[in-house]
Amino acid sequence: MRIKTFSIVMTAIFSMAVIPALAQEEQGFKKFNVREDFTENGFQWFHDAELLAAGDKEKSNAMTIGWGGIGTLWGRTALTVYVAEKRYTKEFMDKAEYFTVMTFDVEQSKVLNYMGTKSGRDSDKAQALGLHTAYTANGTPYYTEAAMVIECKIMYAAPFDPQCSLDRGDWAERGG
Repeated sequence: MRIKTFSIVMTAIFSMAVIPALAQEEQGFKKFNVREDFTENGFQWFHDAELLAAGDKEKSNAMTIGWGGIGTLWGRTALTVYVAEKRYTKEFMDKAEYFTVMTFDVEQSKVLNYMGTKSGRDSDKAQALGLHTAYTANGTPYYTEAAMVIECKIMYAAPFDPQCSLDRGDWAERGG
């Protein structure tokens, strides 16, 4: 299992940021410098979808995300995710200081499909999939089956306003 942790500035419709967290050696985390060691293509990284989890040891939820970016914001390495107001996971993110973004191997694509089509309001999705929840040193949930785990500290969050889009026609067609 390839698990990494690094601080990243998060932005999202909910714009978020991550600042370095301590690696959990007992969980297989390896700390690395994201600016030098993150070798994924930032424009393509969200193409196959990732999983976002938020909450605490009492209760958490995860959802599939397919929109985001990774790069630099205000001079900091940043990961930006977009979470719609109506998503159950957003409630957890509103209360959290940290969240995780995870990737899964191709063989585990059923995880992303299930997490993206079922609501955590109705059932425990992780339990239904047989996933094992673990927690970072900051208490942030993640699944031990993930190929890579990125713990993010929320730096910035703001509602997304489609009226601010310069291409409003496209937003209207997409229903948002």
